[in-house]
Amino acid sequence: MKTTNQNKTQKTTLGDSANQPAKFKNTAEQTAPAAPAEPKKDNRLPIDSAARKQNRTLPTPKVLNLLFNTLPDAYRVAEVVGKWVWVRFTEQPAAEIRQQLAQLGFHWNRERQAWQHPCGVFRLGSVTDPHQKFSCYFPADVRPA
Repeated sequence: MKTTNQNKTQKTTLGDSANQPAKFKNTAEQTAPAAPAEPKKDNRLPIDSAARKQNRTLPTPKVLNLLFNTLPDAYRVAEVVGKWVWVRFTEQPAAEIRQQLAQLGFHWNRERQAWQHPCGVFRLGSVTDPHQKFSCYFPADVRPA
């Protein structure tokens, strides 16, 4: 709660807008709302969501086989973490590759900077690194693309 002295001080410091310099006055240009931005266009390629949903339940060996046959470059950098398949690229892949990964059932994990496939084992995110908890390997070391 403010005292009487605080209220008086506030009134004198705020002052009259006529005494303020022009740069502090609210003008029509400053208070006018900005023109509404056009809605952002969706540039993503179409995905068959029914097939994607089915692909997300596939076991690890089938996901790896699909990846080997459809995206051999992604297979070369794929890593199996537990039962999940992770794909990491050094640069952002082309839109067609991202669309194919999504079609195969992969999703983008922003925190881990990887495309991940649950291989039918759906879990919530964890704070710890899954590499510490689960066995990991690169399938391209076992079966070269």
